[in-house]
Amino acid sequence: MFSWLNKHEKKDPIVLQSVVDGLKKLYKTKLRPLEEHYLFNDFHSPLMSDADFTAKPMVLLVGQYSTGKTTFIKYLLEQDFPGLRIGPEPTTDSFIAVMHGDHDQVIPGNALIVDPFKQFQSLGVFGNAFLNRLYCSELQNKVVESITIIDTPGILSGEKQSVSRGYDFTGVLKWFAERVDRIILLFDAHKLDISDEFQRSIDVLREYDEKIRIVLNKADMVTTQQLMRVYGALMWSLGKVINTPEVSRVYIGSFWDEPLQNDENRRLFEAESQDLFADIQSLPRNAALRKLNDFIKRARLAKVHAYIISSLREQMPSMFGKEKKKEQLINNLGELYRKIQKEHNISPGDFPPISKFQAKLKPYDFSKLHSFKQKLIDDVDKMLQTEVTRLMSMIPKENESNMSISVRGGAFTVGDSVHNPFATGAGEGIQFGAGSDDWIIAPNKDKYDRIFETLNPDANGKVTGSNAKRELVKSKLPNTVLGRIWKLSDLDKDGMLDADEFAVAMHLINIKLDGNELPVELPIHVVPPSKRKGYSLEYD
Repeated sequence: MFSWLNKHEKKDPIVLQSVVDGLKKLYKTKLRPLEEHYLFNDFHSPLMSDADFTAKPMVLLVGQYSTGKTTFIKYLLEQDFPGLRIGPEPTTDSFIAVMHGDHDQVIPGNALIVDPFKQFQSLGVFGNAFLNRLYCSELQNKVVESITIIDTPGILSGEKQSVSRGYDFTGVLKWFAERVDRIILLFDAHKLDISDEFQRSIDVLREYDEKIRIVLNKADMVTTQQLMRVYGALMWSLGKVINTPEVSRVYIGSFWDEPLQNDENRRLFEAESQDLFADIQSLPRNAALRKLNDFIKRARLAKVHAYIISSLREQMPSMFGKEKKKEQLINNLGELYRKIQKEHNISPGDFPPISKFQAKLKPYDFSKLHSFKQKLIDDVDKMLQTEVTRLMSMIPKENESNMSISVRGGAFTVGDSVHNPFATGAGEGIQFGAGSDDWIIAPNKDKYDRIFETLNPDANGKVTGSNAKRELVKSKLPNTVLGRIWKLSDLDKDGMLDADEFAVAMHLINIKLDGNELPVELPIHVVPPSKRKGYSLEYD
């Protein structure tokens, strides 16, 4: 009774408990209806499932055969995984998802895509020819507790490219590229040629360039001089294929557990691997932001797609000349793009590539496409303006609570160790011996004291800044670095150094000269015992 009174009541907003939970709800209620109405999945990307939103971050490895993709995974895991095969020729002819499981097993593609708890259900659209080349390798390993690693078939070169794979290889790459958090392109220092198939693959990945990291692998097999030439040649080749104004970040190293054939660049390789590992370790913390960003991109594309499809439908004649009109509309698709862009104030970058879209339009009967439905567009617009904005506001809080989440185990274990001299920054004396009551500088204190006495300390046992500077600049470190060292060493902030503070300064100089980074704050085991009272509380 009187139900009409409630007709215009404002509906309760969707309850968003977390970013991932919000994305699932918004997709089902707002975005998916628009995609289904205008056949978005036929033209762009399969419909998404809950598992797509809840899945662990994924890392996709892409490269020509024998560039070390599978060995790279073994290096990260520090163990073999089920289905592992390594060789100089193309040994990986399948897409292999390396995931965490209760026991070691290989799950074939057809079984994998019916698992509702895994994110691969929509890969079924690529058919049995592909599913026969899809596997899931499950194992107990701490690394894959936090991320999933996708190994791909080695991209072919030369005459091998003429062999048909039997499925849409670049289409599968695009499917993964849209969903993964990181794409690692591997190059062999001895094999920098970019084959036609590799170029087509990079073309597909290029629209996800913010996810791409480039690794120049097997760099220990060349001399330093050769490495400089190889690096330059790689940048030149990439510049022709990845048409972006920014210079791509390239990580140089040898990612395997064999002895280095040429260790003159050991320190460079260590620094590069630390940077790459830090990037991978950050993926679980940033997963929600990546999913939100990809969701927004998908929503914008779905809107543009709806405008295109409905415009094509509206221009079709009701009776005669349908085929001729269809051909005309396909040929003049660029004009339609410009018209929609102007009418709806849409950025040109939101439109799909014309040639690819034209090819996909050819099999369709335009008269059976759906006409424009304003409510579907309005729902997505409102979602982007309100609910997505609410999700954005939740990101900082979730990031703060996820600061401790990181990829652990395997090759990442060394960097996490507090007593391992090969850990990241161990040479700084930060990790090694941390928490010890011993003063790490004590063994060299007599040597530093002898230098200190030559600097004319005053009656209070201190040297002035100008006197100390004469000794510190002998290190030839830049003033900016020496300024940071002084700030860390002058513990009482009086502009002078006593013998203990001077020893700290000399210790930090030697750390930097050895190629290590300075700490942001002085670790307690570097602080002189005479000055630890009160400092430990501040540092902790």
